[in-house]
Amino acid sequence: MFLFATTVFTSAFLLFLVQPIIAKQILPWFGGNASVWTVCMVFFQLVLLGGYAYADALIRRFAPRTQAIVHTVLLAASLAFLPILASESWKPTPDTEPTARILLLLVMTIGLPYFLLSTTGPLVQAWFARSFPSATVYRLFALSNLASLAALIAYPPLIEPTTSLQTQSYAWSAIYVLFAVLCAGSAWMAAKHPAALKEFASGKQKEETAPPRATDYALWLTLSALGSLMLLAVTNHITQNVASVPFVWIVPLVLYLLSFILVFDVGGARAKSGWYTRAWGLPALFALMLGMSWFLYQNLGVMDIRTSIALYSAGLFAACMFCHGELAAMRPSPRYLTRFYLMISIGGAGGGLFVGLIAPRLFTTFVELPIALVACGTLAAFLTWRSATGVSSAGGTPAGALARRLLYTTSVIALATTATVTWHGYKYLEYIQSNAVLMTRNFYGTLRVKEYDRGIDPNSTRALVHGVINHGWQYSDPAMRKQPISYFGPGSGIARALDFYDQGPRRVGVIGLGVGVFMAWGRTGDTFRIYELDPDVVKIAREQFWYLSDSKAKIEVVTGDGRLNMERDAPQRFNLISVDAFSSGSIPIHLLTREALHAYRRHLAPGGVIVYNVTNRFVNLAPVLKLVAEADGMTALLINDDPSEDKYSGTAYVLVTDNAKLLADPRFKDAEEITPIPGLTAWTDGFNNLFKVVR
Repeated sequence: MFLFATTVFTSAFLLFLVQPIIAKQILPWFGGNASVWTVCMVFFQLVLLGGYAYADALIRRFAPRTQAIVHTVLLAASLAFLPILASESWKPTPDTEPTARILLLLVMTIGLPYFLLSTTGPLVQAWFARSFPSATVYRLFALSNLASLAALIAYPPLIEPTTSLQTQSYAWSAIYVLFAVLCAGSAWMAAKHPAALKEFASGKQKEETAPPRATDYALWLTLSALGSLMLLAVTNHITQNVASVPFVWIVPLVLYLLSFILVFDVGGARAKSGWYTRAWGLPALFALMLGMSWFLYQNLGVMDIRTSIALYSAGLFAACMFCHGELAAMRPSPRYLTRFYLMISIGGAGGGLFVGLIAPRLFTTFVELPIALVACGTLAAFLTWRSATGVSSAGGTPAGALARRLLYTTSVIALATTATVTWHGYKYLEYIQSNAVLMTRNFYGTLRVKEYDRGIDPNSTRALVHGVINHGWQYSDPAMRKQPISYFGPGSGIARALDFYDQGPRRVGVIGLGVGVFMAWGRTGDTFRIYELDPDVVKIAREQFWYLSDSKAKIEVVTGDGRLNMERDAPQRFNLISVDAFSSGSIPIHLLTREALHAYRRHLAPGGVIVYNVTNRFVNLAPVLKLVAEADGMTALLINDDPSEDKYSGTAYVLVTDNAKLLADPRFKDAEEITPIPGLTAWTDGFNNLFKVVR
């Protein structure tokens, strides 16, 4: 029993540990965008589905010894993929479609090892159930989720800050070799019980439940899909529409896994659905669904961040306990275990595919959360109505009549809740569309062009919003359009730095376009070379705003990740490089490392400066840049600006240079001391940790 349990635990731990390791390797290649993680999640769910299908086929169609041989051969073949280091040949070119590239990259880098890890849960549990018929096999499912949870929680505070990315990959690969040995041992141990296995496969063992019906398969799939949909919808909503707080995406995933652990803890006197019962689960679900939909309708920023995250996390947990608790209550006898897990995997993959691949192509904004809430209420109403009809057919005892009345009442409450949620979802979408001149969505997220007080206020403005991040705005009045406002006021660090190079034409490199406000500072003879990741941003800046067309400077635009394109470009001899690309409210890590600084310096003219926009409520990036600059023999200045006029935003810029004249210039006499963070080291591509700089 110890061998089976150890194999399951090790497999699940590696299964979730590989996800941040591989995602962090490829994140810089695709702009550091949060959508990279979503596409990775789709890959993981699809491969998990393939692994579960393989486990089901292997158990049902092959003899025990054949199972052991086939699986051992595949385990040996998977060792050829080690160590799990993505080849740089997979770096995208500017015209690369990112989703397909990421999926193919993952197949070639971790495809077979991840596939075999994904088979382990159902496969080893089936071997265990057949070798030890009297044992409680579903507790191994809870154990596997506990291992996944441990990996997920351990990575940001323990693993990432202490080891480089390369070391993580080698360590993971070494543990995978151990797993392969354990898994092969489990296969051959199970093969030593051919009589028990043959009896199990033939169905001669006493069944704990009746064989599953078509409706059971449909409900397994639907409940699993809804749980996955709720997970990704809430994660997207929190990270895109509530707060761009680092690591906040971990909270929903932890709650999702925790619900599996609690409902499949079937030891002792626990009910078949573990810690879940409808007596508390449904009231909690209905109350939190109403709360989530109400504040969704009230919209982004009505609540403070802590309250928002707490509410949506609690609602997700209630929904997952409902979905997974109902799944646990419907689980079949061990004979149908692999088919049960296969349906769960199909549902999980379906939810992931909808959020990761289908929704971005169908909708112009995030509508997954309203859809998930409505679906959750509808399913709760259906299941309670189904139970009520079951009680009705069971007899006419007083207890049965009372149960029937309670269930019918619950069904009515569920329908009323769903109707209210649907209304709030409609009003939420109506609000999102208000004042919107344009709405679009692609791999990199949602973009909205909003116009405020048009025809009412002479100071009306037009703004570009990505999630909740405002990427700049511009006056609509032609007489005022050329003013550099928002984050580029005359007192900002970047405006002062540009003004320092006021003798003659200036060459400026810009990573991150926004609406192009910075180009308003351009003069005749200047050249601004812009590196913008998202081609839709370029299109919107040209068609919906006027900074690019009105600028006196020569404008050059290069699409694709700024750092990758700079690595490909010939030296540009920039006087100033602006690093102002934002993903989830902060500059992507790969633009802040020592290797990134080396790429920028190759393009600097002698005496040039690199200016980083570090304006952020959640992370303190100035100490990182100070260490990165000093490690390269440069100096970092922090310029904070808090203007009194509404048309300018408060900003924080870090200037990195080796120009002694600039450092001594009166324009920067108010530069602030950058307070170091104990234990923080200069970031590199292989060793960096956002956890240390969270405010």
